[in-house]
Amino acid sequence: MYLIPTPIAEDSLYTIPPYVTERLHQLKYFIAERAKTARRFIKTTEPRYPISELHFFELNKRTSPEERNQFLDKVLEGQDMGLLSEAGCPGVADPGAKIVAQAHRLGIRVVPLVGPSSILLALMASGMNGQSFAFHGYLSVKTPELIKDLKNLEQAARHGQTQLFIEAPYRNRNVVEQALKNLRPDTFFGIAMDLTAAEEYVRSLPIQRWQQEKLPELHKRPAIFMVFKG
Repeated sequence: MYLIPTPIAEDSLYTIPPYVTERLHQLKYFIAERAKTARRFIKTTEPRYPISELHFFELNKRTSPEERNQFLDKVLEGQDMGLLSEAGCPGVADPGAKIVAQAHRLGIRVVPLVGPSSILLALMASGMNGQSFAFHGYLSVKTPELIKDLKNLEQAARHGQTQLFIEAPYRNRNVVEQALKNLRPDTFFGIAMDLTAAEEYVRSLPIQRWQQEKLPELHKRPAIFMVFKG
């Protein structure tokens, strides 16, 4: 099973190494969160086989363990298979981790291929601790719980560990506003948006500096947020 990264921004196919595309074009069987997205990505790479000849299995929160087992039947029969994420690296903040675990249990060789990860790109560009970090996925939606979550991350960051999380793009502004209101002045807060896109934005500053800055446009822009105590 080949773990095949996909672009994390539109028009950024250049971030996929040629050797990944070469392997992709050798495959006919794929597991993806959404077949439609997977087909669209593969089509942009000018594949060797017609899209109509490719086979896709959809893996999402509604997929049962029994269905996941059936997905791997082709591999057990000797066929190579590709696992695709909606964006970025399969198995990282991605439901593909479950099928990878199943592959290991069945003795299937798992091959990770190089490609873009918004989590690592954000961390690389943040200036925060890259030796010790934690990714938390989504924080609470309701504001009182969100404030509590942010303070918990700040507390964890006191031990020198960078804390990373994401949010639905339409809730970005509320996350940033609550961070600026509720985190300590000397706590570092990082914003990494539209990574690998032409409008990429990465900024990491203490809260007191953010409070003096004009905030960038945040609405509906894919973002990673970071908290750190320097």
